[in-house]
Amino acid sequence: MSPATSAARVVVRAGRVITCVNDDAFAGGAIDDGVVVVEGGRVAWVGRATECPAGLHKTVTLAGPHGGGLLTPGLVDAHTHAAFVGSRHAEYAVRMAGGDYEAIAKAGGGILSSHRAIAAASEDAIAEELCARLARMAALGVTTVEVKSGYGLTEEHELKQLRAIARAASKPGLPRVVPTFLALHALPPNVDRAAFVESVVERTLPAVAEAKLARFVDAYVDRNAFRVDEARLVGVRARSLGLDVRLHVGQFADIGGAALAAELSALSVDHVEHVGDDGAAALAKAGVTAVLLPIASFTLAQAPPDVALLRRHGVPLAVASDANPGTAPTESLPLAMALAARLYGLSTEEIWLGVTRRAAASLALPTHGQLKVGAPADLTVWDLPHEAALLQPWGSPRAVHVMRDGVWLVGGA
Repeated sequence: MSPATSAARVVVRAGRVITCVNDDAFAGGAIDDGVVVVEGGRVAWVGRATECPAGLHKTVTLAGPHGGGLLTPGLVDAHTHAAFVGSRHAEYAVRMAGGDYEAIAKAGGGILSSHRAIAAASEDAIAEELCARLARMAALGVTTVEVKSGYGLTEEHELKQLRAIARAASKPGLPRVVPTFLALHALPPNVDRAAFVESVVERTLPAVAEAKLARFVDAYVDRNAFRVDEARLVGVRARSLGLDVRLHVGQFADIGGAALAAELSALSVDHVEHVGDDGAAALAKAGVTAVLLPIASFTLAQAPPDVALLRRHGVPLAVASDANPGTAPTESLPLAMALAARLYGLSTEEIWLGVTRRAAASLALPTHGQLKVGAPADLTVWDLPHEAALLQPWGSPRAVHVMRDGVWLVGGA
């Protein structure tokens, strides 16, 4: 079967299937010798092979590696800056030698370096780079990717970056793309701060909404980034235009971003290395998902978020790659999963829910990231015996078959 076609019926059998349909991912959601039946791009049946209706397990389209393997929902990467061009390897080397990220940014590196690269690149070049990156993510088991703009900074280049994201999203054979307009990421060079925020609110946001170039609007709320009052203007306007909100919050300091996210009914707060008790309580009350980004905190040598605090308040947790050229130069959500276990102390169950159903919910995709009847047929078959095995830092792809909406992105029969 070619990667661009989907059979009317696909029957996939694996030694172990996890469905991620319950909050306790493996209580009733783990099936040994399981079968998933796909019809019309959706899950038509899931259960034990011996209980498969009409003996479908005897007509398996695809079996797991060596007759076993692990079958899971396709991974959902809920926070990336994957639409970038160029390389920031020089500043990465400086940082690894002890250089300070905020000092690098003040000196014109960091986000401004990626801004210059996006400003110089064509829409074609940005889209081509993103498509190649998405294909490599698919090879790592990912079927849905949130992709932010935010390196354009000016209206002209933000719209160019978002159009490139839209072009990549329309290409067949790649993960699903959820586009986000990162409206407040950094100040463009030589621009008045108040005038910039006003321009974003009054001009760029309406232009993005009218062109339907984004599903979400994001803002970086932190020390040496943007203030709560500035982000509030953007979030309120975004909601009035029919766009949902997600926020970068508390990466370096707690300046009230969590409370703002709750106020705006944001779908997620991301990073959260610095969020206090009041902020966590507000997030839980508003049902805001905390998207954890362990690769960035690893490269920046930061202490992890207070996961125990988030758990105590009942804040939903997701895990994402933060794929970007500076602080998380990777395309590997499985690497983020491994670091979430090792550095953040998340359990196997928390991590798997955090890269499937909870990640999808934070992207307003409530039926994705799980294997249940009627859900989109997004699934990955791994050359591994158990879900805990993927939390080891393999450093190489372990996905052998990847399907999105019933179409094979990788492998297939």
